[in-house]
This record gives sequence, structure tokens and C-alpha cells, in this order.
Amino acid sequence: MSSIDSPDPSATLVQPGSFLTLHYRMAGPSLDGKPGADIINTFGGKPATLSLGTGELSPAIEQRLLGLAEGTRTSFELAAGEAFGERNPELLQWVARKLLNELGDPDEKYNIGDVVQFPTPDGLGQYAGAVQQVKAGADGSQAVQFDFNHPLAGQPVVFEVHLIGVL
Repeated sequence: MSSIDSPDPSATLVQPGSFLTLHYRMAGPSLDGKPGADIINTFGGKPATLSLGTGELSPAIEQRLLGLAEGTRTSFELAAGEAFGERNPELLQWVARKLLNELGDPDEKYNIGDVVQFPTPDGLGQYAGAVQQVKAGADGSQAVQFDFNHPLAGQPVVFEVHLIGVL
């Protein structure tokens, strides 16, 4: 699935490090011939601005944007795992409630589906995990299982873009 509408052959082309102003829509896989649900869609509001190579888009999406001309409107499908990698079962991890209490609020309630931010080991950043299970041990201890995979890992993604400006 790829259609390209590029109105001006002399327009500036996207290159590594380009600064882009664009509208984009990322959606999950199509089901039964119906478009997948939008994950993000800027077409109804303010366009996004970003620089290629800074990690704001996955490398696979950035690769597809390279060489496109300013003014282009196109869409493409990325195969399962191409946009955000394959699911890694090692990223399903149990965390003791005791450690969660030390890192955050001891009164926090964890429910399946909650997304929790964790500090990186150097304390300079954060990463997220989605709650999968909450278990209590016979001794009164508790543990929470988190999935640290990207929510779209292992899934196909549809990406639609309108390149408004390329610098």
C-alpha cells in the first residue's frame, strides 16, 4: 500500500538530519478491510515539527521518508515488527512491591493496563512499563509484572504523511 502525491518536482527533498513540518497519522493494522485505529493523528490540528535522526520517529519510518519531496502526501505500511521491533519476552519482568514503594508512592494502586514511568539507571531519563499482572505472595509480599516492550512491538503499522516543509 503506497501512494505518492508529490506536486513539485523541484521541491526540497528529505535528507538525514532534515527538519520537517508535517501532518502524520500512525494507525494499527487493518482488520477485515477496515482501517486500523489511529494511534496518533495530527491531520485535524497543528502539524508536527521534528528532526530526522533524533529518535522522534522509528528508524524504519525515517528511512521511508528519505528522498520524499516537500509537499508529498503518501502512506505506507510497515510489516509486523518493522516499525517498533519484535516483542521480546525478556521484557516481561516482575518487580517487587517493596522496590516500587522505594521508587514511588507506597500507596499507589497498580491495575492491569496502567503505564508506569521508571527512572533510567543513570537517573537522567525514564522508560515505561505496562502492568500485566499483580500477585500477592503467601508471606504478604506483592509483585507486579510489567511489559517493557513498546506497545506496538510486533505489530504492523500504517503511516500516512503530508510533508508541509523540509529544511
